[in-house]
Amino acid sequence: MNNVSGSATRGFTLVEVMVALAVVALALPALMFSLHQQIDGTAYLRDKSLAHMVAVNKLTETRIMARATGRLLKGKDSGTTSLANREWDWQLNSTETLLPNFYRVEINIFPPEVDAGSPLYTLVGFLSADLAADGEAPHGGG
Repeated sequence: MNNVSGSATRGFTLVEVMVALAVVALALPALMFSLHQQIDGTAYLRDKSLAHMVAVNKLTETRIMARATGRLLKGKDSGTTSLANREWDWQLNSTETLLPNFYRVEINIFPPEVDAGSPLYTLVGFLSADLAADGEAPHGGG
């Protein structure tokens, strides 16, 4: 015999539905938090990559200017440059090393929206004060 009454049909009870909604209500904020962290991490990596490009450009500019003027920048310098429609603050510090005519150049990059503190990116390069091209005699020498 077939049971025609409603007891044969099976469905979710109100308690089961409420438990499922509670699980979803707890899982969605955790998922949104994780997604937000991933977006922040991506933005940080983008900014860090752009800051690296700014630092490399500044080091290259310093090398070109040293070669063109025949003088190496000694001491500190700072300024602002534009890259990717953003302004970037930079600080350059050139110090002598233990080797004669050899300088350590440290370039710190700061995004403008952050107060001066720790730099977003630091690049260290080394430049020779002997600016003679290959095959040429050094300046002042024969």
